[in-house]
Amino acid sequence: MNDNPEIIARLREQIPTFECVSGCHDCCGPVTTSSEEMSRLPRKTEQEQEAALNELNCVHLGPNGCTVYGERPLICRLFGTTPRMACPHGRKPDQMIDPEIERQVHHYIATTRQVLV
Repeated sequence: MNDNPEIIARLREQIPTFECVSGCHDCCGPVTTSSEEMSRLPRKTEQEQEAALNELNCVHLGPNGCTVYGERPLICRLFGTTPRMACPHGRKPDQMIDPEIERQVHHYIATTRQVLV
């Protein structure tokens, strides 16, 4: 039985949110994400993947920001919510992520098959 969808949903609910600087994409570089999370994202062509990687961008970064924001991977959701991955513009949620939840996110990432997005 694959509990990954439930784990992802539970962790997503516990990662605090905040408003980014409009138009910013400083944290939108290539990242690795679980196969489960990747399966929720639109497929991109090999040419699109290569072009994004050449620019050190995420393949889902569009001219107006993240094109998959609602389904963005856990690693993307962590940016700005922990001092270890601080927003370069000083944005952050009212309360930073609970360290135990952050540990659980990193554990999930470390124990699942990861692919480049």
